[in-house]
Amino acid sequence: MNNLKDLNIEKELLPLFDYSLNRFARKKITTILERPLQSTDEITERQNILKGFTANNKILKEYSYTVLYLNEVYFFLKDEKVEDLSQKRLKYRLFASKQEKINYISKFGLLILFFHRLQSKYFLRIDLKQFPKEYSTNIKRISQFLSYFELDKHEYIIREDRLKDKQVIELTEKIFELKQKELIAPFWEDLFLFEAYLSINLGILKYNFTFPNFEKKHIKLVDFYHPLIEKPVKNNFETISNVIVLNGPNMSGKSTFLKAVGLCVYFGHLGIGIPAASGEIPFCDHFSIDINRRDDILNGYSHFMTEVMNLKNVVENASNGKQCFAIFDELFSGTNVEDAYEICSTTINGLSKYNNCYFLISTHIQELKNVSNEQISNYYIDCELIENKPTFTYKLKNGWSDIKVGRILFESEGLNEMLK
Repeated sequence: MNNLKDLNIEKELLPLFDYSLNRFARKKITTILERPLQSTDEITERQNILKGFTANNKILKEYSYTVLYLNEVYFFLKDEKVEDLSQKRLKYRLFASKQEKINYISKFGLLILFFHRLQSKYFLRIDLKQFPKEYSTNIKRISQFLSYFELDKHEYIIREDRLKDKQVIELTEKIFELKQKELIAPFWEDLFLFEAYLSINLGILKYNFTFPNFEKKHIKLVDFYHPLIEKPVKNNFETISNVIVLNGPNMSGKSTFLKAVGLCVYFGHLGIGIPAASGEIPFCDHFSIDINRRDDILNGYSHFMTEVMNLKNVVENASNGKQCFAIFDELFSGTNVEDAYEICSTTINGLSKYNNCYFLISTHIQELKNVSNEQISNYYIDCELIENKPTFTYKLKNGWSDIKVGRILFESEGLNEMLK
């Protein structure tokens, strides 16, 4: 199972893409964000679907309706028992109560106006050639369902006067037939997925995300950044090995860097574009993003034991042939320095043998700069000392940082003198 808790999908990632009009589409977006795709073919297919929405953006950017209408129509078709009045036309005309007739006229009037808006303003105007063939079939199904209600005819009747008994009877017969053919639930599934893709695409356009390719077995990101930071510093990053050890002082931006790389790789596997000018990403089928420090209270594990179990899960998946992408932020910081150095060394060297996997590990343990082989690369987030004060540039550099910011800040606050 993927370890994705630290991505904070609902709290942090969903708002990037949630321009939905209803909770049903929002749920679809959340599901898309929670499930990496299983092959590069699936990724390419979704990329092309979203490109189709971009090509139709002139028509779809103003996609809207009254949400109350949607809810009324949805629950009318889903929950209410609509009789087929064609079997008792005379009885309905002569003996149905005034309230029953008003209810039908109101419900069907709302349905016709709502569906007519969807059909006339959007679905009849979409250029289906811009979408992959399989997904264009989904959109055709939506249009065919809407067309079943003869919307132009009934919308004209409503606009000129109102629906009469004859039209109400015809419409109940249509709904009965749709229910018999089990076409109503699939229609809502198609519509809400359409709206979820539309919403995600609006986020892609707003943030100018780009679609990466998966042709090479390395990570190469140009001008990538964390999309939740208001004025992010952009970096370039390219792997030449499968284990990346990231170092640098506190507050230099290591965790933000790891999150940004993690989002690029993860978003790429969702097929939804990445926060970078361009990207090349290897295909992976197991993800573990371990960034925020926390104890696992539910399982009774300490922070250290949580790290151990997360690492074990990744190693087991890698040993079973999975192509893993894993991030470990300040690995084993929950134990003493001597233990941490020893087991971090073992971990870094051990992970380097899994050539089809990619591991990013941040650390404060200076001695780990001596742990090296051709499958291990060292990077640091730059920090400059200006008049003996740390100035953070948030830029990525090759190698190892020897700046000890903790000691400088401790001294700058006068604690050495205070504690003598």
